[in-house]
Amino acid sequence: MDFNVKKLASGAGLFFTRAVQYTEEKLGQAEKTELDAHLENLMSRADCTKNWTEKIYRQTEVLLQPNPIDHTGARIEEFLYEKFDMKAPSRVTNAELLGLYMEDAAQDFGAGTPYGSTLLKVGECEKRLGAVEKEFIQTSAISLLTPLRNFLEGDWRTISKERRLLENLRLDLDACKARLKKAKLAEAKTACEGDVAPDLNETRPRNYVLSASASALWTEEVEKAEQDLRLAQTEFDRQAEVTRLLLEGISSTHINHLRCLHEFVEAQAAYYKHCHLHMQELQRDLGRLPDAFALNSLHSVVTPGSAAEDISSPVEAEPLKIEEVQAPATGTRKAKVLYDYDAADSSELSLLADELITVYTVPGMDSDWLVGERGNQKGKVPVTYLELLS
Repeated sequence: MDFNVKKLASGAGLFFTRAVQYTEEKLGQAEKTELDAHLENLMSRADCTKNWTEKIYRQTEVLLQPNPIDHTGARIEEFLYEKFDMKAPSRVTNAELLGLYMEDAAQDFGAGTPYGSTLLKVGECEKRLGAVEKEFIQTSAISLLTPLRNFLEGDWRTISKERRLLENLRLDLDACKARLKKAKLAEAKTACEGDVAPDLNETRPRNYVLSASASALWTEEVEKAEQDLRLAQTEFDRQAEVTRLLLEGISSTHINHLRCLHEFVEAQAAYYKHCHLHMQELQRDLGRLPDAFALNSLHSVVTPGSAAEDISSPVEAEPLKIEEVQAPATGTRKAKVLYDYDAADSSELSLLADELITVYTVPGMDSDWLVGERGNQKGKVPVTYLELLS
């Protein structure tokens, strides 16, 4: 195996020097170069951005996939398809699955029965809700999750790498400062010993030639330490500038995430609006189905002897004739139409969103409906489509 022993030894020595410097700093035995306040503030802001972005990303995933087990399975599935460069299949939502179960149950119970027909209507609505939910999940993943993940897996990794490099260069710089300080102290000590006059009566005189040689060696060591310090300072300043530029880019990240957040809110508003419209449509459809509760009540009150006669000719309530209804002298109100509404029959009044109509109640009318007037047009209108004004 071919490898550079000299390079390996140099790397090990550099690692040991940094470890010693870091340990002495923690023990308070060495000085530490402090970063400027602006760079420290940028680092704190970047750390805050990373932490909250990670939390928002994780919780958005939970919102789009509430079940933790399904969530983990979906992440593993997406990871495998991504590794094999394949497109992940579309996942069936819980609402779609519920709709399928209801439709299958309706076939077994009988689509012509009140329960079966209601199951069919609700099942169709649940499937539409599931389709809307699937579209919302896909839109949210593109508009919000992908940019957040790109920041965490791309920009933040680059920032973290450059910050680690800056910290290593700072340790090298402080180690050079400590080595220069020690060399200067040794040089000064050697110089002081060289200035002492020789003692001629000393039985073992000092080797002043050796002392002068040591002084020269320490002077050379000081010059080398100063040169290493200048080089370390240059590399540290260069890396600090690179790190500063990357950290200042966090402002652009905030602007990008702000735009993504607006898109997410628009997608969520559209999702809830469509869900509301589908549920209102389901309520109207269920209101047009035969009243199974009334039929059950009718069967419960008939006597056995007259059951056939009563069922064959049930007493029907006289329907309300809208054209004969007159507006009361008091009690009318203005109402703003929230959504478009198409009349199901001649007794109802079609509505257009944002228009103003006059509404009032009449005795015997269902509480979910009001009588609405627009000019010379009159008809029943659903309360859920209106905003009553004072």
